[in-house]
Amino acid sequence: MKQNTFQFRSRSLPLSLRVKQRVLTVLLLLLLVTLVAMIASVAHGEYPIPPLAVIQTVLGLAENSDYAFVINTLRLPRTLVASLVGLALAISGAIMQGITRNPLADPGIIGVNAGASLAAVSLIVLFPNVPVGFLPLSAFAGALAVSLLIYFLAWEGGSSPLRLILIGVGIATVIGACTSVLITFGEINSVSQALVWLAGSVYGRSWEQVFAFLPWLAVFMPFALVKTRQLNALALGDDLATGLGCHVEWQRGWLLLISTALAGAAVATAGAIGFVGLMAPHMARQLVGSTHGSLVPVAGMMGAMIVVVADLLGRTLFAPIEIPCGIVTAVIGAPYFMYLLVQKRNQ
Repeated sequence: MKQNTFQFRSRSLPLSLRVKQRVLTVLLLLLLVTLVAMIASVAHGEYPIPPLAVIQTVLGLAENSDYAFVINTLRLPRTLVASLVGLALAISGAIMQGITRNPLADPGIIGVNAGASLAAVSLIVLFPNVPVGFLPLSAFAGALAVSLLIYFLAWEGGSSPLRLILIGVGIATVIGACTSVLITFGEINSVSQALVWLAGSVYGRSWEQVFAFLPWLAVFMPFALVKTRQLNALALGDDLATGLGCHVEWQRGWLLLISTALAGAAVATAGAIGFVGLMAPHMARQLVGSTHGSLVPVAGMMGAMIVVVADLLGRTLFAPIEIPCGIVTAVIGAPYFMYLLVQKRNQ
């Protein structure tokens, strides 16, 4: 067993990390594919740039000022936002599937993303003069409010994974109807802006969005990795987890908050990009198994790759027309969701 494991131990701090060789290999391969897709995405456009020049410019080795402006100002922030949003959505989905013990759970399906969308659309349609900088905060507030509402309604002497999902799906339906009403009766210019945002896109994202999003990842990603042991315990069932010394409700609430924060921040940054939180954990599970210590980081890397590739496909398939990456992930994710349903029914 030790032959397939790498172990890192700090000499100055009481910290150690053990990583399976297979997990490390998969992470490196996913990172390589994501980097290649990011270089291709930055290189592609009305002003094409050779991939080698992209690498040299990012490393500060190129002297072409036109390349530097196009890459550093226009294209690189967009690609970074795509990767970070995919990372956050995938980890959020892995946590949600872990605490509900349901492989079909996803922040987009149980209403967390819908809450963020409703809050953002309400701000756009009802208060069009409010600065755009308030959009991320309102989206996160909407996601958090919906998560707390789901947890409160699912409480019956304790929360159960099944009630969390059923109530979440019901609330998502109601919120979707409210969003549709706002879009139907809103002013045409505001509604157009809201529809573009709802489609889920990283178009026009700048360093401002990158730096606004990074603190959320810096705070909540380490929490997600630290809590993987609790996720493993919850996966065994509430009774067994309690027997192992896990405070089930306390840990489930913390994990729900982490999942909501990551999903809400991602939706606030790039709109409603669906199915990433569903697909990425499933694909990661096929590669490294169900242990959350391996699953969560691999799912995050898989999500980053999915959104970067989806954005690249959206820009190239029907060029010069750009398709929002949220539509590309929906086109791929909806059949994948149906496949999972059929597969689960046959088990």
